This record gives sequence, C-alpha cells and structure tokens, in this order.
Amino acid sequence: MPCDSEVRTRAREPSTESRRRARLRRASLVAGCLAVIAVVAGCTAPGDGAEATDVPSAPNVTEPTTATEVPMPTTTRPAMSPEEATAALHAAVAADDVAGVTSAIEAGADLEARGAGGATALVVATKANRVAIARVLLEAGADPNATDDISDSAFLYAGAEGLDEILVMTLAHGADVTSTNRFGGTALIPASEHGHVETVRILIEAGVPVNHINNVPWTALHEAIVLGDGGPDQVEVVRLLLGAGADPTIPDGAGVPPRRLAADRGFDEIVALLDVALLTWDAPA
Repeated sequence: MPCDSEVRTRAREPSTESRRRARLRRASLVAGCLAVIAVVAGCTAPGDGAEATDVPSAPNVTEPTTATEVPMPTTTRPAMSPEEATAALHAAVAADDVAGVTSAIEAGADLEARGAGGATALVVATKANRVAIARVLLEAGADPNATDDISDSAFLYAGAEGLDEILVMTLAHGADVTSTNRFGGTALIPASEHGHVETVRILIEAGVPVNHINNVPWTALHEAIVLGDGGPDQVEVVRLLLGAGADPTIPDGAGVPPRRLAADRGFDEIVALLDVALLTWDAPA
C-alpha cells in the first residue's frame, strides 16, 4: 500500500492527458501569434533598402477635384425709353458730361426736345460754350437753327458772342446765314457791336448779308459805330465791313449817316475809313 505522502504527490502531478492538452493549447496560441505577425509584417514591409517602421501607411486620400467655375450672371441694364434718354441728355449737357451725352444719344434721345426756356440741348451747350458737347450734338444731327424762347439759335448766339469754335461747326452743319434774332438782326450785327474781329471775318466769309437792317433800324456798320468804343477792334471791324461792301451812305432811323455818327463820337480813325469808302463808293444801280 502506498503511504499517504505518495498518494498526495501523485494527486498533484498532472495526468498525461492534461499535459497533452496543455501542449496543444500552447501550440495553437503560438501559431495564432505567428499568423498575426505575418499579416502585420506584410502590411508594413519597407521597400528595398528602406528601414522598417511601425508607422502605418497613410490612407489613400483622393485629391479633391477643382470645381468648374460657373460664370456669374451678367446684369443687363434695361434700355431707357425715349423720354428717359431725352431727360438724361439734358442732364448730361448741364453737367458737361460728354460721355453721358453720347450715351443718351445712343439710347434714342430726342435732339430737338426743348428744356428750360425752350432751349434744345445744342442751344444749352452753346450758351455754356461747351465745345465738345456741341460737336457731339451737331455730328448726331442737332439743328443749328433751332431757337429757344428768345429766338437764340446755336448759330446766332455763337456769332453774337464770338464763340468761334461752335460758330464754325454750326456753319459746317447747315446754319442759315440769313437767320435773324429777336431784334431782327443777323449774327453779324451783334458781332460787329461787340468788336469780335475774327467772328466778323468768319460771318462775312460765310455770306451773311452786310447791309441787313434790323428793327432799330441799324446795320452792322451802325452798331459797330454807335455801340462800340472806337478802339482798335472796332476800327478793324469797320474796315472789314467796308471791305465786304457795307454801304457807308445808309442812315440810321433818325436819318443820320455813319460818318456823322462816328464824327459825333470822336472816332477819328473810323471817320477816316468812311471818308475813303465814300470817295470810292458806287451805289448799286
């Protein structure tokens, strides 16, 4: 019979079956670990000559595609009505806005529409001596003979005030050289009164009648004497008028001839010019 100590020792010793099972469990565990290691090594294996790292490779991120630019919708300015374009024209002339005048004309503005005082855009531009605007208007077809409420046209006003750039343009665009102002006078009469030498020369060359009599009744020669100062410009105007055929014998409304009008005012140089003219004057048959 075994003793008690031997029985206890045998009880503590694992059986053969238990040892076999334990070995199988260890073998299975080792195999599982090796399989995991093989998988991980396959994912992180470096290329030739590169050091292995345990940093996982970056995920494959697809570059965002550039969005196709969508053109912004263009806003089309609504076309102006003829009335709006005409109002814009007069506003642009008042503001000396050449580009605005051009835009209003292109939009269909009425060039002959009247504004304040019955003035067309051209008359307004002329009275402000806005040469560039007057040019645009005339080239667009504005009438140089259209008058305002006091019978001023672009041609008549430019002639009276010596606005020679505009005057020449009105003549080039059909100004009526025989037209008259509210006093019944041609452009030459006030131009002579004001002593505008170059203007008088332009008007004479354009064919304005030199012996026209206004409502006073005076001719250009009368006004150059009576309303002038007898200075150098007035003397030259008288010379131009006489050279163009002004009649030195026509009296004023009171029956006073030009020579006496000049002598009464002490305009000796004008008197001398008239004396020469009278000696050589041949009255029309």
